[in-house]
Amino acid sequence: MISVDDALARIFDLTAPLQSEAVALADAAGRVLTHPVAATRNQPPFTSSAMDGYAVIKEEVQPGATFSVIGESAAGHRFSGDVKPGQAVRIFTGAPVPDGANRVVIQENVIRTGDQIRLSEYPGTADFVRPAGGDFNIGDALSAPRRLSPADIALLAAMNIAEVSVTRRPQVALIATGDELVMPGECPGPDQIIASNSFGLSAMVANEGGQARLLPIARDNVLSLRTAFDLASGADLIVTIGGASVGDHDIVGNVAGELGMKQSFYKVAMRPGKPLMAGLMGKTMMLGLPGNPVSSLVCGTVFMLPALRAMLGLGCKPTPRFMARISAPLLANGPREHYMRARMENGQIFAYDKQDSSLLTVLSDANALLVRDPGDSALKSGDSVEYVPL
Repeated sequence: MISVDDALARIFDLTAPLQSEAVALADAAGRVLTHPVAATRNQPPFTSSAMDGYAVIKEEVQPGATFSVIGESAAGHRFSGDVKPGQAVRIFTGAPVPDGANRVVIQENVIRTGDQIRLSEYPGTADFVRPAGGDFNIGDALSAPRRLSPADIALLAAMNIAEVSVTRRPQVALIATGDELVMPGECPGPDQIIASNSFGLSAMVANEGGQARLLPIARDNVLSLRTAFDLASGADLIVTIGGASVGDHDIVGNVAGELGMKQSFYKVAMRPGKPLMAGLMGKTMMLGLPGNPVSSLVCGTVFMLPALRAMLGLGCKPTPRFMARISAPLLANGPREHYMRARMENGQIFAYDKQDSSLLTVLSDANALLVRDPGDSALKSGDSVEYVPL
């Protein structure tokens, strides 16, 4: 068995960033930007008002001062003249500040009578003027690589960018294996269960920005498994679920080897998830995940998601971990790194009593994986631990 860190390093050795493609900005949310994008305009493109009020000459603002209103400046419709001493222009938020003016007195601090205004006794001190280019200027760039957030999309739109270069979505072929499995909605026999793991992993792939292909269930025979691998052709990542252990019916490793897979490792010192394998089938990476539901999804979090992020060009980094204090004591850990189903509440984390790798109800209720190092000593309430958010 190898350590989790060693297994992850070997998985990164099997991955490489995928090619980029151009997409419309409207389709770029959540995609990974591959190259920096420079603004093609200044924002704002002109000096503008931050409030509704009156544009005047700053040096003339005094309590009780009066001005003659000579026009109006609205968003999309500037006042074309100049503001001279004793004059004011009615102005609205986002509108261009007229030439000659350098301050906006908000309307709450103004009394208007016809075309005359008088400032209140407390006209304030703020200018309420946004300088041209105060947000960004031509040539200012949005850095890459980065996963494009809604705010990034808005910024690119403001930069007048209509199309961006993003990493192609990884294609992930998911192969559930086992005679005991049937698809959701089918009628299982007395000795069968529903194939749930592939649906959970498919959701993980989609959330990470990949495209999952749910292939037909591969039965516990060579012909069925070979057919499934054929159907996985063209994928960037093949993920098998189950059949990777050492039982008489666990044939995934043998069949993959017959088809040319060069195995990088088999078995990891972790729980749940010990019977994990990885390798290359031609130029395609393959991950062989355990069949127990929790084991499968934990390994997906620890190994599959970082591999997808590396393919997307986000670097070779483990799933982020954070620190928290435990709310109840924990016994000493065994020789394998343990990913305990846990829940963060009120700034503290507690591990569930039931940690069996078949219990999806516990995993569904959990919002974190509490990570215990191999041989970790017993912990008392208040001790700090690492965790992975779910």
